Amino acid sequence: MQIKAWIKALRIRTLPLAVSGIVVGNAVAYYYGQFDSLIFKLSLYTALLLQILSNLANDYGDFQKGTDNVNRVGPERALQSGAIEPKDMKTAMIIVGFFAFICGASLVFLGLSQANLVAGLFFIGIGIVCIIAAIFYTMGKHAYGYKGLGDIMVFLFFGITAVAGSFYLQFKDMLWQVLLPAAAVGFFSAGVLNMNNMRDVVNDKACGKITIPVRLGFKRSKVYHSFLILSGIGCAVLFQVYYLPIGNSWSLASLTIWVVHLLIVWKIKQEKKYDQQLKINVLGTLLYAILLSISLFNH
Repeated sequence: MQIKAWIKALRIRTLPLAVSGIVVGNAVAYYYGQFDSLIFKLSLYTALLLQILSNLANDYGDFQKGTDNVNRVGPERALQSGAIEPKDMKTAMIIVGFFAFICGASLVFLGLSQANLVAGLFFIGIGIVCIIAAIFYTMGKHAYGYKGLGDIMVFLFFGITAVAGSFYLQFKDMLWQVLLPAAAVGFFSAGVLNMNNMRDVVNDKACGKITIPVRLGFKRSKVYHSFLILSGIGCAVLFQVYYLPIGNSWSLASLTIWVVHLLIVWKIKQEKKYDQQLKINVLGTLLYAILLSISLFNH
């Protein structure tokens, strides 16, 4: 029973987001002539550990603040259900955070062993910031998720940092066109968080969790969500048109899922129905990452 509780606490369905950015960044590096399988694996392990740390911390933070209660629309959390004790959750966070740091440090050492010291220290700093951001999304008195800053942080960490960062570790330099698929993944990932917040808007507002949907309201949140998804599509198309061969354009077929998604979102009138579209958001992001990467690896 305890094992099932911990598996639930990991929130497996969110992990594809961590995978998507890393896969895209490494695939673009391969396309431009640089790829090390060990760097790819370490990037993937680090991203997954950071996502798991964030999930555990979110469970703990929302539980401590009383946001996870009977009025919450989403799935019941581990601490909320009583299946896991708060002290055990804190211990798990420390363990996962430790391994995330070790894995990330090993990644930087391997990826930048021949680079300058400044680059190495910069990436170590990014790793530390990622760990801090994973923890304090909902934890602490100044949790940024309670101030409506979660979307921009998700865009930066799941998109720009994951894609451009993993690309740099492979390529040892930055090509600015990489920011287009990085932004695409970032916008799609921010859409996942926004959909989550749209689902829980009533309870979040009552508990003082001022997310963007709480600020915007029901209808304008849909407009904002459309902006995120359409911006992601735009960045993906621009990268395809200007930097990839026409023969690889079949990967853009994955973007049609977003058009259907938006049409459904605009018809939804009850917040609880957003949960199914939340899954579509996650799978859509992963599908784009996989199809784009297949195109790049097969080039």
